[in-house]
Amino acid sequence: MSIDDQAQKTGQKGARFPSYFVPEGADPYKQIEWTTRSSLISEADGAPVFAMHGAEVPAAWSQLATDIAVSKYFRKAGVGESSGGAAGAETSVRRLVHRVVHSIRKAGQAAGGYFATGADAEQFEKELAHVLLQQKGAFNSPVWFNCGLYQEYGIRGSGGNYRWDEALGRPVVTENGYEHPQCSACFIQSVDDDLMSLFELAKNEARIFKYGSGTGTNFSKIRGRMEALSG
Repeated sequence: MSIDDQAQKTGQKGARFPSYFVPEGADPYKQIEWTTRSSLISEADGAPVFAMHGAEVPAAWSQLATDIAVSKYFRKAGVGESSGGAAGAETSVRRLVHRVVHSIRKAGQAAGGYFATGADAEQFEKELAHVLLQQKGAFNSPVWFNCGLYQEYGIRGSGGNYRWDEALGRPVVTENGYEHPQCSACFIQSVDDDLMSLFELAKNEARIFKYGSGTGTNFSKIRGRMEALSG
């Protein structure tokens, strides 16, 4: 049974998504004008840091929005030509947005309970694509960095981070960082007043930074500089 079939089972709970921005039967990617642009990021002295020519972007987007999407959010490796890329890279905002919204839609259907029917899931994806393409809203950077890389392109990330396992009811260590992508912008960690805990914190910070998120730490358990050492 397909995910769409599962979503349409009798008695399936979930949200209804009537058309709002995107009329029934319309394509959000055809609601806008597209163009191709170059993106060039340079150092203060003019030395080029990044360049891509012929990137497909919405014509209404500013050059700044183009530069951010192309230089920061386009996947630069592991994307096959059959997936809408060239030379291993994403080259279109069309593909970038589809990667994110389609993966979110599929995850909601697979989890169950999010969409009343497969048609509602389809409309949700279209509405979300419209919001992103028309710049009525935007995700934080880790979503653009990580979401959909495994689901759309089969790209695997190194493990070591944690994810919630619904079946076990507890966090487990990931083996593939992109199958359960890190999409939160910020994390708050804790640390004990112990040398090994301090090094564990540094390791966890490095893993969080690797996938583009930020982290803060509650240091309240650490002794003050005037307090006595244990040994």
